[in-house]
Amino acid sequence: MNAWLPVLTLMTSFLSALVIFRIPNHKPGLRTFVNLTGALAKLGLVVLMLGGVAAGEIYETRLALAPGLELLLRVDALCLLFLTLSAFLWLLTTLYAIAYLGEGPNQARFFGFFSLCVAATTGVALSGTLVTFFIFYELLTLSTWPLVTHKGDEASIAAGRKYLAYTLGGGALLLVGMVWLESLAGPIEFAVSGQLVGLDPANLQIIFFLLVAGLGVKAALIPLHGWLPAAMVAPAPVSALLHAVAVVKAGAFGILRVVYDVYGFDLVQTLGVGLPLAGVAAATIIWGSLRALFQTDIKKRLAFSTVSQVSYIVLGTALVGPLATVGGLVHLVHQGLMKITLFFCAGALAERLKITRVDQIDGAARAMPLTMFAFSIAALGMIGVPPMAGFISKWQLGVGGLEAGQPWVLFVLGTSSLLNAAYFLPLVYRAWFNPPLGEQPAKRERPVMLIAPALVSAAAAVLVGLFAGFEFSPLQWAQLIVSREYGR
Repeated sequence: MNAWLPVLTLMTSFLSALVIFRIPNHKPGLRTFVNLTGALAKLGLVVLMLGGVAAGEIYETRLALAPGLELLLRVDALCLLFLTLSAFLWLLTTLYAIAYLGEGPNQARFFGFFSLCVAATTGVALSGTLVTFFIFYELLTLSTWPLVTHKGDEASIAAGRKYLAYTLGGGALLLVGMVWLESLAGPIEFAVSGQLVGLDPANLQIIFFLLVAGLGVKAALIPLHGWLPAAMVAPAPVSALLHAVAVVKAGAFGILRVVYDVYGFDLVQTLGVGLPLAGVAAATIIWGSLRALFQTDIKKRLAFSTVSQVSYIVLGTALVGPLATVGGLVHLVHQGLMKITLFFCAGALAERLKITRVDQIDGAARAMPLTMFAFSIAALGMIGVPPMAGFISKWQLGVGGLEAGQPWVLFVLGTSSLLNAAYFLPLVYRAWFNPPLGEQPAKRERPVMLIAPALVSAAAAVLVGLFAGFEFSPLQWAQLIVSREYGR
């Protein structure tokens, strides 16, 4: 049974996609049933495996693709950190998307590719080899493009072209690096030490650059981030998926795998490639925050915030110290919870009050108090106000920077937090304390499923901070990864 669990987890969303593509648009009830069944099944399987992995169980499936080439699906502690986030947020985003899209056109296409996107993200998390990772990483690109272009207007098509240009270019760099590395070392399996021993350091440095550059496109490292703000023309559920769990997280997760499981801590330090990567991440953190500060469109402000916040994960990874590593790992979950809340709320404001710009948000809390409450909680978490999720991440990264002998990390975190406050607090203040621009609007928080997912994710962002010391919290799980998988 252990060998089948990874396959079953992948199939929950893949089979859902195949079925949904065949459901006519006039049968929304059946489509909703398939969507929610798949999401609940995946979440149940993930919860089952959490207990097993914590107890030392191994879940692994190997399928031969060609002589010397395997498709390996493996559930380890790092996989489950990402996979649990993916399963939980897929369920919330599905509920939100059903309410958001209502009875709009092309829903079979939308939800089919939506589930296929989640299947690809699940495959990325489950990948046990570099080749397996690459297959699902590129499937993620192809399954996300129809979601970005879902509206079919000129702006959406242009954004889709830009998205493909960036991500396929990144995929090409990743492929070159992967082929070069495997031509020297043979098939690369994650979490196997000593695979690169004895190889030429100069080659390994160049290959590291190629792999990180290819993954850095989806992780939105500067100057490879240009596709992300453009993709904000997509519907709000797509934006939430892109920023919280799918595309940007796949890039950051890939960098985690390259640093930890392909090269390893010691080799990264020996080659001297960690500190330059940390520098790029730090520059991205500051640049993304500065760009967010000057955006008048709410979704674009959130997009540049993502550019900044995802690089916290890369920064913790690149410092390769135990505490910094924990900070980067835990932020993978914490950022997802906070950012999906913000996009859920932004989509609800646009749908119910037609608010898309910062100057339109005055008094919005009077018409949508629950929505703005969730938005405010997530915004304060992003700033790093204790005891919420963002504070836990920043504290771990700050202490980790000092432990790694890099005190400049404190300056980066402090500057970023000030900028976070500068571009989030005006939104919160204007919504709660400024009078409405026009006539006092009536309450608009309907349907319930448009609002409830944001409240749940906002509550989760608070709870993972308040109970960070409890067993199975993201922080404790990140510490388990570092202690078990990497000997730290």
